[in-house]
Amino acid sequence: MAVTKKAEAVQEKKKKGTFRETVLLLVLGVGLALVLQQFVVGSFYIPSESMENTLQINDRVFVNKLAGKPERGDIIVFKGWNGEDTIKRVIGVGGDKVVCCDSKRRITVNGTPLEESSYLYPDDYPSGDEFKVTVPAGKLWLMGDHRSASADSRSHMQEPGGGFISEDAVVGKAVLRYWPLSRGLIFTKPETFDKVK
Repeated sequence: MAVTKKAEAVQEKKKKGTFRETVLLLVLGVGLALVLQQFVVGSFYIPSESMENTLQINDRVFVNKLAGKPERGDIIVFKGWNGEDTIKRVIGVGGDKVVCCDSKRRITVNGTPLEESSYLYPDDYPSGDEFKVTVPAGKLWLMGDHRSASADSRSHMQEPGGGFISEDAVVGKAVLRYWPLSRGLIFTKPETFDKVK
């Protein structure tokens, strides 16, 4: 009889210990996920057609918040002109001269024409508006891939910031389209940006 009560007490103690461990692991897991979301990787939803066909409405992307300084060709999430999370492609970085357009209607960066057919929305022009800007140090010139449907740097040129976004406003670099699963894709920088000096 005493042995049975002792065995029951041991079993009860094990159950309590297992429950505590499960709760502790669950709390640690949630805490780790929150830290990762805050400082390392974030998930973002695409609300508009401004980045088609690279990103469609309702797509979801993972963003690396530790990716470092944005480079030409990167797709980034940033605090936009209206203060909301916005996603666009980096066309020019500090010191770059970005011009639209050359005789073949291509955007040039530092005199090098961009061949944008790999990501530009089909049958869309690189820009319907002509412009010529020099990107200040620490700033970025950003454009959507669906140029005729994108309120990007061009749309904000008359505002105090001249359409540029500060590097400090960057949340992170989009690295992966994970939803829908059928269109999963790891993003790479288009080769045309490698030719820009």
